[in-house]
Amino acid sequence: MNTLKIFVATMTGTAEYVAQAIQMDCSDLIQNIEVTMMDNLRSAAFEDRNSLYLICSSTYGAGDVPDNGQALYASLDSEPRDLSHVRYGVIALGDFGSYPNTFAGGGKRFDERLTDLDAQRIGEVFTHDASGGTMPETDGTEWARSWLTQALQAA
Repeated sequence: MNTLKIFVATMTGTAEYVAQAIQMDCSDLIQNIEVTMMDNLRSAAFEDRNSLYLICSSTYGAGDVPDNGQALYASLDSEPRDLSHVRYGVIALGDFGSYPNTFAGGGKRFDERLTDLDAQRIGEVFTHDASGGTMPETDGTEWARSWLTQALQAA
């Protein structure tokens, strides 16, 4: 594994900030880190067998995937493919204080869909609570360093 592909779904930019912080902080662990907004991505984005994938998604509305991630999310259902070669992690952002029943739903939905297509999640889904008083970039980067170390050791 020589590339980490971070796919970002966001409404306000927070998930993008988290992905960029990971890109800067984890460059000593993996050769290439690519941050890609999910705009116009389709299920074929997961074709590279030599990459690790990280979904970094905020949550919108009633636990939904943000608008810019809708096409990719839908294509995983409408264009199903065997993703058993995909090794991935998920950062799911949300606000438990305001939305306890749908907390971090955007990222969790991607995780469910990828699991249904036989992709192999590494570690647990990381959730960040916006009402928790900590910075998502700081917490997300700390989690990503640990996750990436685990993923690379398993490769």
